[in-house]
Amino acid sequence: MKPVLEKIPLGNHQTISAFRYAKPKFETPWHFHPQHELTYIDDSIGTKFIGDYVGSYEPGELVLLRSNLPHCWKNQTSADRLSQSTVIQWNKGIFARVPELDALFSMLKKASRGVLFVPEEVAPLIPRIQALPLLPAPALYTELLTILLALANCKQQTLSTASFTQDLPSAYNSRMAQIHDFVEANFHRKIYLKEMATLVNMSEQSFSRFFKKMMGRPFFTFLNEYRINIASRLLIDTDQSVAEIGYSCGYESLPFFHKQFNKFKGSSPSRYRRRYWVE
Repeated sequence: MKPVLEKIPLGNHQTISAFRYAKPKFETPWHFHPQHELTYIDDSIGTKFIGDYVGSYEPGELVLLRSNLPHCWKNQTSADRLSQSTVIQWNKGIFARVPELDALFSMLKKASRGVLFVPEEVAPLIPRIQALPLLPAPALYTELLTILLALANCKQQTLSTASFTQDLPSAYNSRMAQIHDFVEANFHRKIYLKEMATLVNMSEQSFSRFFKKMMGRPFFTFLNEYRINIASRLLIDTDQSVAEIGYSCGYESLPFFHKQFNKFKGSSPSRYRRRYWVE
């Protein structure tokens, strides 16, 4: 598997890339790049991985990522629904280090952990963000700067507990991409530590150390977190029973499913569903 360093063709003649993405699924694996990135989810639901963070996402989310922060979005695909996003990527250093931009650089520092914005706060800015891919280069530069300064004054939540400011070894990213893809394809069944270690050509002990170093928690804690995020979406978006959802997400014991759900979501599956269905 090739190292997952995404090479974005920006240089002396172009320092900002702005585009709309619309395909059946988000295809990019767990990756990083030396550019900063602002991503708005126009339409898709699923799970996002940002640094050592794993959590669900939905339409209307706006996330800012500093350069070198590994990330990916894994969507729950639907045959009649495209995964759509607006993405802006730009080179470090294109904005001058002047006192007037202190708020911007403070926000970019926080973005080394990934920044999630409060949807209600950034709602007035979304049409302008969606219009960025249509602008000529000079207007794109000034409008992006204006939007970033406005975002610096909006409420923000950091995501990853660890910050990533340096390039990770390509082998690390390649292994993590394989792990994410495997979990996405197999979370519905029992997964063994031995098969995960074999997947990335490591011993079980080495795999456990590697994963904890990269994600800040043991593999099976991460796996349960992933499963519960999938289960929470199914509780909201389908009328499947709690038991059906638990089994479909890889849990052989319903009491254990309830225990893990309460651990990560702070409520029982039934109470969680009622809260969202009432809303």
